[in-house]
Amino acid sequence: MWTKWVGEGGRWLLVRIVKPLGAAGVNPNLLTFLGFAVTLLGAFAFAVGWFRWAAAAIFLSGFLDMLDGQVARRSGRVTPFGAFLDSTLDRYSDIMLYLGLVAHFAIIGRFFYVVLGSIAMSSSFMVSFTRARAEALIPTCKVGFMERPERLVLLIIGGAFNRMAPALWVIATLATATVIYRIVFTWQEFRAGRIL
Repeated sequence: MWTKWVGEGGRWLLVRIVKPLGAAGVNPNLLTFLGFAVTLLGAFAFAVGWFRWAAAAIFLSGFLDMLDGQVARRSGRVTPFGAFLDSTLDRYSDIMLYLGLVAHFAIIGRFFYVVLGSIAMSSSFMVSFTRARAEALIPTCKVGFMERPERLVLLIIGGAFNRMAPALWVIATLATATVIYRIVFTWQEFRAGRIL
């Protein structure tokens, strides 16, 4: 029930912000870059151990990430390049957040968590890569659980409650499982002849 209220509240707020931005002719790509800049602040916050500030930055950048697409649709400025730019900066944003965490653990001398953070970063990147590569070969590959929104929610929770180690364990484990699942799924689609 409460998740429904949060969703409805978020949609209400989004509409109230999108309308004036669309009417003002704000470039959606500017919002994309703004979201990326906020993510860089979050990565810096992770690096220096300000986990709650990092969580707030990730939340704000996620909101801006939703906002740019809505503004583009509202103002009729949806373009293939805009979608490409958004996806590219999303990947960079993910990498920078994990690098911030890896830097933090390196600074405080926790080598095991440097490795764990690196595995979480690599497996997160591979979740996106396997889908993109598979969908160049088969109609769709949306299987698996640990997509970008789930990963960001885990980073927000880990930062907000100062529990980054459990969050990284979950991301590393489930993202790796998702990559394996997508490899198996793509192989099954090939065997079934469902290829492009």
